Amino acid sequence: MATNYKQPEHKLTMIPGPIEFSDSVLGAMATPSQAHTSPEFVQTFQTVLQNLRKVFKSTDKDAQGYVVAGSGTLGWDVAGANLINKGDKVLVLLTGFFSDSFAEALKVYEADVDVVTAPVGDVVPFDQIEQQLKKEKYTAITITHVDTSTAVVSDVAKISEIVKKVSPETLIIVDGVCSIGVENIEFDKWGVDFALTASQKALGVPAGLLVFFASSRAVNKALNKEKPAAFFASLKKWTPIMKAYEGGSAAYFATPAIQTITALKVSLDEILGQTLDGRYAKHEETSTKFKKEIEALGMKLVPVNHSVAAHGLTAAYFPEGVSGPDFLGKLASKGFTVAGGIHKALVGKYFRVGHMGFSVYEGHVDRLLAAIKETLKELK
Repeated sequence: MATNYKQPEHKLTMIPGPIEFSDSVLGAMATPSQAHTSPEFVQTFQTVLQNLRKVFKSTDKDAQGYVVAGSGTLGWDVAGANLINKGDKVLVLLTGFFSDSFAEALKVYEADVDVVTAPVGDVVPFDQIEQQLKKEKYTAITITHVDTSTAVVSDVAKISEIVKKVSPETLIIVDGVCSIGVENIEFDKWGVDFALTASQKALGVPAGLLVFFASSRAVNKALNKEKPAAFFASLKKWTPIMKAYEGGSAAYFATPAIQTITALKVSLDEILGQTLDGRYAKHEETSTKFKKEIEALGMKLVPVNHSVAAHGLTAAYFPEGVSGPDFLGKLASKGFTVAGGIHKALVGKYFRVGHMGFSVYEGHVDRLLAAIKETLKELK
């Protein structure tokens, strides 16, 4: 493993993913070729799966973690193919672009989807969720923990509590692509059935891995599904593979992404090198400071208030009289890549800054803030 790797100076990627990566993680990507059945890789993969239990906070031996080559979007297919049957009713809580896309994906698997839409920059009210659950019998509910398009965070704990009270048979599916590793998640305690993320977000590993966790009832439903709706995305295929690797034995269905999984081991070692509560507090502190500074510069946040604002990214409207392309172009010339907005109701009106993982600990956020201040002086 290339343990002494040091990445060259480069334009900092300050978007909501892919994020910046540590030298150690990037060095692990240069791991020489290994067989996926080799003792070295089996040990690596075993450690990864064991450590994911700590990140997702699951001690239930019948729940299972999975790491599969693919993007976070593949997680929607996994959920649809394994947990939904034709005609099943699914309730989607829509807080932005990605919630909407999740609904679209589930319709491919012939789900009967009901969508409850939050106002732009806000979350769906709890009483509205409860009322909807009382109206219909839902097979599943989807919660986008953080919708990257609006930088809004939903209260998964409270929503899960409502589901358990009103409709306990409903599966709770969480899209945690832009939350896991930044926002607290308690998979077992909250009764989550399926939660997914992707390597290039707060887990701090180059893109290429879908990471997800499934509860015992989700696994059982998938394993007992009569008619498979997918091949590569089938939990009937992947569950015995993951159980084997977590138990210390090699197994084969499709070749795993050996180097990226090795890098994930390094990243998880870094994440768990401190307490998770300490990590979450650091991200909250960084996020709060950055948002307050942005507001002090006269910019309005997309989230309607700080209580629904995510801690891994900030979405803010361009200042009045400042061209979005000029603003982003100036920042690029100063060495920072910042994302434009993608919510269809706000196209061209706002930008998004990622502040999660490595950048939070390396001073990148303060450097970007200084560049934003310089940019505004130059453009006004």
